[in-house]
Amino acid sequence: MKKKVLVIEDNEQNLYLTTFLLEKNGFAVVSAKNGHEGILAANEIRPDMILLDIQLPQIDGYTVARRLRKNRELDNVPVVAVTSYAMVGDRERALESGCSGYIEKPINPDTFISEVKKYFKEAVEKKGEDKK
Repeated sequence: MKKKVLVIEDNEQNLYLTTFLLEKNGFAVVSAKNGHEGILAANEIRPDMILLDIQLPQIDGYTVARRLRKNRELDNVPVVAVTSYAMVGDRERALESGCSGYIEKPINPDTFISEVKKYFKEAVEKKGEDKK
């Protein structure tokens, strides 16, 4: 069964590239174009991973991450910030808001899938530790 990835991204070009790379590598992709849609989709479809842009219309990705983390059914779902915010402290701010990881934009097509898989692996390991 394909892993389901929710991509919350408002930029069409970024969404196209991310979706293309994920689908080419065997993932099922669902997309949302703003934070509100993303929160609704996450609650409805229970994805295996959420890739979250930080700079979104209406509500920013930090707020989206905090709201997603309030849903206990999404506790083990990695939420990875995919963002052009790359200043000192941006990674930490994303992690503090509830993100499990951070991938800088522009994404590198040669390494993007390995980065995504790394966060899947970490989530599986964390889930195993939580059961102990």
